[in-house]
Amino acid sequence: MKEVLRKIASISMALIVLFSTMSFSVDMHYCGEHLVDFSLFEEVDTCIMKTEVARSSTACNVMDKALEMHCCSDVEVVIEGQDDLKTSSNQLSLDQQVFVASFVYCYINLFEKFDENVVPFRDYSPPPLIRDVQILDQTFLI
Repeated sequence: MKEVLRKIASISMALIVLFSTMSFSVDMHYCGEHLVDFSLFEEVDTCIMKTEVARSSTACNVMDKALEMHCCSDVEVVIEGQDDLKTSSNQLSLDQQVFVASFVYCYINLFEKFDENVVPFRDYSPPPLIRDVQILDQTFLI
């Protein structure tokens, strides 16, 4: 479960960095108040009205509502990504490097699993029983 959460967190952080640095533009072509063409990746196709009636935007504003339908416009929405990302390069002194290396080594060894249960006194026999201490001290387990 812990490994799955770690993978989800790393993928989500990678996607956050990707989408925060990505920039894109949306092109839209309007004829009057109607959206004629919409494009994410290419330039929009201009309509035939724009080639037939070449009017400037000031002329479109002056004309009445009937002629305003012939005025075409292109709208481009640009969403800029973040460009000032930098990697942090901190310089560590030799003492700090030694501390970090020893800390990581000790921390990793805390979670190291042993393959078998190590019994250090398995090859040694117990000392010979010269006298029974429990009987001498009259200490008995009930």
